[in-house]
Amino acid sequence: MNASVSKETLDARDRPARLTVGVVGAGRVGPALAASLQLAGHRPVAVSGVSDASVRRAAALLPDVPLVTPAEVLARADLVLLTVPDDVLPGLVEGLAETGAVRPGQLLVHTSGRYGTKVLDPALRAGALPLALHPAMTFTGSSVDVQRLAGCSFGVTAPEELRLAAEALVIEMGGEPEWIAEESRPLYHAALALGANHLVTLVAQSMELLRKAGVGAPDRMLGPLLGAALDNALRSGDAALTGPVARGDAGTVSAHIRELRAHAPRTVAGYLAMARATADRALDHGLLRTELAEDLLGVLSDSSPADGTNGTHGPDGTGPGEKR
Repeated sequence: MNASVSKETLDARDRPARLTVGVVGAGRVGPALAASLQLAGHRPVAVSGVSDASVRRAAALLPDVPLVTPAEVLARADLVLLTVPDDVLPGLVEGLAETGAVRPGQLLVHTSGRYGTKVLDPALRAGALPLALHPAMTFTGSSVDVQRLAGCSFGVTAPEELRLAAEALVIEMGGEPEWIAEESRPLYHAALALGANHLVTLVAQSMELLRKAGVGAPDRMLGPLLGAALDNALRSGDAALTGPVARGDAGTVSAHIRELRAHAPRTVAGYLAMARATADRALDHGLLRTELAEDLLGVLSDSSPADGTNGTHGPDGTGPGEKR
């Protein structure tokens, strides 16, 4: 496959030559993407990983693929997946380029949501073909990730001459390409982190509180509720807002804050921040009546501690009443 591959060629019976695939960084993402490319007919030939968990993931998802150094991965593969943490990526690319590991014509793909293709400029100068393919999916590091790629959106940034190649790779992995401009990558990534990463924190906190309230199966209780809330939000946006904040029920919100301070002080700051954000959105969209908003915002404002700790931690990092 190269930048001149057309959709007609991809649909033809005689498909383009399959690629050898390498993975630098056997975290949760790389082995899953390589396994997905293998299902499409490409051939994983090398993977690098340091931790015991990385070695286990590579063995589970890419059996019989040798574990080698990053430089050796680049020496063996036509398509190299750089699946390392965002902060590691620039230094890795510079190092590989400076040591001559990058080969002209080699497809170099990173999966960072934060970066576009400019982070690959050192490799581009060495003749590599740069692509940024970020799957908008949370990964577990198991075989279920390969299945979840079906229908998964990928945030794609690529030079114009490589757009067809980028699109083809995403489609072969079962995904849907969504084109993101270079300058929009940080905002795109922030949006995904705000939704997905913070959702996990909120759900975990909710489950802990339900257990403290005596609920034996908080996951079973929350599943239908959160599923409906997510579906409503995706369908209707702010119109899906419900609950005491959107209703302007200041007394209930005050009771919530009092109970959280008593039983889970570390959750207070998050509750207050989300309640204020919810109130603002409810006001903007006419869901929260202005005459009720004053009392509600007063409760949220009065609940902010004067010491600037946001109700969660003292100056030494401990919660109220806690010791290190």
